Amino acid sequence: MIKAAIVGLGWWGKNIADAVQGKSTKLQFVHGVTQELDATRDYAKTKGFRLSATLEEALADPEVQAIVLATPHSLHADQVVQVARAGKAVFCEKPLSLTRADAQRAVDACKVTGVPIGVGQNKRFWPSTVEMRRVIASGALGRIMHVEGHYSNEHSSKFFAPWRDLPSETPGAGMTGTGIHILDAFANIAGPAEKITAQFIAHREGADPRDTVSVLFKFKNNISGFLGAVRASPLYFRIHVFGDEGSVEALDETRTIIRLKGGKTEVKDFPKIDSVLAEIDAFADAVARNPNVWLAMVDRKS
Repeated sequence: MIKAAIVGLGWWGKNIADAVQGKSTKLQFVHGVTQELDATRDYAKTKGFRLSATLEEALADPEVQAIVLATPHSLHADQVVQVARAGKAVFCEKPLSLTRADAQRAVDACKVTGVPIGVGQNKRFWPSTVEMRRVIASGALGRIMHVEGHYSNEHSSKFFAPWRDLPSETPGAGMTGTGIHILDAFANIAGPAEKITAQFIAHREGADPRDTVSVLFKFKNNISGFLGAVRASPLYFRIHVFGDEGSVEALDETRTIIRLKGGKTEVKDFPKIDSVLAEIDAFADAVARNPNVWLAMVDRKS
């Protein structure tokens, strides 16, 4: 069982803790970090972990082998570097950073110290996207030519926090909240992009944002694509991959639609899973396989 600290106990940090604590057989939170200590004490008590106010205190905790970051976006890169230098594995909620340079710096720090890094892309674990990847890998679609994706939800309104409304924390509007999941899938399916054209349209300012993002892609392997995200619109998720022999569509969490030449269509519905638990368990597996984390634990105890 990997012993971990959860850093950031706002809406999403608590969502992670709720998904993991007492449910995972691979990772357990023993430490929590929040700037709202008084307001979080009862929650921490029910979850069975101790509280502190700083990341430094969690890193100094000899029981903690891994850190899970659910903090504001602009803090991620520096915190990942700090955790890596302490020799502890790190799981960082998306986005890993807000610039390519910071993302590279964070990844390089983990490479230098040899500790695992995980990034919060739980949509990879949705049954619909797992099946989509299987179909693509099977070759049933023939040559992949085009990808489309859209992800909108109301979370910016339902779970509003002041820091999430800052342009410095959410550049590209819905890209940091929803669009990044589609972008992650595109990178997996189509590889690196060669040319990107994007537009952002704001419809309302304030604590309940209304805006849209549209992105047109040309990938290096000559696949085309486009992506859309609308903040404050009801939940809608779709990734559609087109080949010269057929297409596969991941629709919401549990439905995959396969369309092949000749009019053959297959709709597959899968049981829903807890994708947050699944991604944390996958991270725990990576930590358990990494000798550097265990050696660092021994060194600190000796």
